[in-house]
Amino acid sequence: MTLPDDAQPYAEARAYLSAADPVLARIIARVPPVQPSAHEDIYLALLRAIVSQQISTKAAAAIWRKVEGLFLPDGYPEPSVLWGMSDEELRAAGLSYQKASYLRAIAEFALRDQLDHAHLSQLSEEDFTQHLTQIKGVGRWTAQMIQMFALDQPDVFSEGDLGIQNAMRQHYGLEETGRPLLRRMTELAETWRPYRSVACKYLWRSLD
Repeated sequence: MTLPDDAQPYAEARAYLSAADPVLARIIARVPPVQPSAHEDIYLALLRAIVSQQISTKAAAAIWRKVEGLFLPDGYPEPSVLWGMSDEELRAAGLSYQKASYLRAIAEFALRDQLDHAHLSQLSEEDFTQHLTQIKGVGRWTAQMIQMFALDQPDVFSEGDLGIQNAMRQHYGLEETGRPLLRRMTELAETWRPYRSVACKYLWRSLD
């Protein structure tokens, strides 16, 4: 059977990771295969990430629908329109004052042509993170999630993600905490290059 072009790298990643790491090999063998992510609008992905911060998936979906309702007829938050909206208008969608300011900061960044997909997709992990964390409210974790999912880049390791930490503690028997834990996780992840993102996606899936 011939795989679609976008699925081929994931098949190669599964084979590579299974050969490189026996722990991952067992996970990959027992969970449904991870599939390629759609290449998303980075601007929209950032807005959704901010809306989702520190709330449940269900609550985030409900608020996002209300946000879309502010931008009729198509629901797309054009940067020029979003940037000009007041706190009160954005609060009507269920956003906090803080999140409203973060969304406007993303819109301003987009208006300055700082979210060009073609350019950002060529940056290294660290350069990409430094670029996006210039935006108020966008931290390292959010930047990593954008790389891993919106850009579907294969080699990003999110050592600060709680799910990855829990999965690695469980599957690798890690007992460290704090910085020693992050160092140990990063050491283990070196064997996953150039497919650390794919490995993370399997670790997340192993927790389901």
